[in-house]
Amino acid sequence: METILAVLPKSISTEFEKIPAHEAQRAEELRIRVGRPLEVIIGGRPTFLPYLVSAADAEQLLGHLSRFSMYTLEEELKRGYVTIAGGHRVGLAGKVILENGMVKAIREVASFNIRIAKQKIGSADKLLPFLYDREWHHTMIIGAPQTGKTTLLRDIARMISSGSAKDSLLPHKVGIVDERSEIAGCVNGVPQLQFGPRVDILDSCPKAEGMMMLIRSMSPDVLVADEIGRAEDTSAVLEAVNAGIKLMITTHGRSLAEVKRRPHIGKILEQDIFSRYILLSIQDGERFCQVLDSSGNMIHSGKSVMACLRSSEL
Repeated sequence: METILAVLPKSISTEFEKIPAHEAQRAEELRIRVGRPLEVIIGGRPTFLPYLVSAADAEQLLGHLSRFSMYTLEEELKRGYVTIAGGHRVGLAGKVILENGMVKAIREVASFNIRIAKQKIGSADKLLPFLYDREWHHTMIIGAPQTGKTTLLRDIARMISSGSAKDSLLPHKVGIVDERSEIAGCVNGVPQLQFGPRVDILDSCPKAEGMMMLIRSMSPDVLVADEIGRAEDTSAVLEAVNAGIKLMITTHGRSLAEVKRRPHIGKILEQDIFSRYILLSIQDGERFCQVLDSSGNMIHSGKSVMACLRSSEL
């Protein structure tokens, strides 16, 4: 949190520090909108603080993010987000500038969404018996936003790269395509979050291109990517499978049936690639997990798998 507080205008950080410590630790997002009250997402629910954000606040925050040189944010302003030390991602919204029909930059930034990166070491440990059986299963993690998909994917990558002496599991080579700098939270190419020794990361790289690049150049045993779903992702996924590489990916959805109805994901699932599906959900503020086999049959469900995930907000 020190990293986040350091980039906030003093007026905003002061308000944030008024939140009780046990609540602040559970914060997932901090939303800053000019002319509107500060919003903090805690446990998936919005809390509004009694402070109206000014244009001066927005200008000062953008100055801190760019270190008062907008030129340094040129690429980030095309993508609509900035990743800061600690792996926290700051989404941006405002007036979009186009060039030849393409987004050139965002100017007059009036909305910021600071997504607080949290690494829950060990959150994937209880899933190991379902994900590994002499070799890693092709696995798809399915869930709605803020159900913990990226947190779980991140820890699976750590677990694969680190191995486990206790479980007689050797470390495997992991290639991560981190299109939005969310999985590893790289700053200047260096991951800000903890991984094992056998991980290679392509930061800020489109997933389809990144997967092909890693296949050709880094020979990973397992490929990790977040939020698969575009048409170009399909061929990259099939290429990886045909090259004998295992996949650990996430996609948005509330059920396997819903995901199958998505046109591009549906084409991938028709190939019967995945032997494990992990469904994440939130019910009455609690996080739950179901593990399905290749046929969609439930092989585990309940709080036992999610116990470590529920101990803090993801």
